[in-house]
Amino acid sequence: PVPAAGQVLVRTLACGICGSDLHALKHADQMVLMSEEATDSVPEAMRPQVMDPSQDVVMGHEFSAEVIELGENVGNVAVGDIVVSMPVAFGPTGIHAIGYSNELPGGYGERMVLSDMVCMKVPNGLDPRHAALTEPMAVGLHAVNKSTIQAGDAAVVLGCGPVGLAIIAALAQQQVEPIVAADFS
Repeated sequence: PVPAAGQVLVRTLACGICGSDLHALKHADQMVLMSEEATDSVPEAMRPQVMDPSQDVVMGHEFSAEVIELGENVGNVAVGDIVVSMPVAFGPTGIHAIGYSNELPGGYGERMVLSDMVCMKVPNGLDPRHAALTEPMAVGLHAVNKSTIQAGDAAVVLGCGPVGLAIIAALAQQQVEPIVAADFS
């Protein structure tokens, strides 16, 4: 991949396997239909590109990476920075979901392009394998923050994958107790 203006080229250091990736292996057509329905009312210029499951897709949206090249008009990160990113990229052909794009490879590839403005530097030498958990941890924290739960309330968490575990951690941090968790595995 070659970075366009506002993009950086990165080398993947670590990438998690998300339940959504596993789901896409069996149900990509349904995911595409849901994506199209969910964005049907979004103006064309703002509508994300939807993958074509009959074409190649390099998945991976829970990643950390090292910046190895800068496109034009980049100022958020520098070559050598270790970064994580929101799993979305803005480019000449529109908005792409990293890991679910036919045009832009995700973190399971050796290299990918990211949008400079949504990259975040990994602080203080944090292990890239831990930094790759930023996306599922953010999803879990966001879910707890959007809820009305308060310290001392009880919680039930269904599913103990990375997002479920992130929810449990966020609930514990907010002194929610007891926390009951259940999972099929």
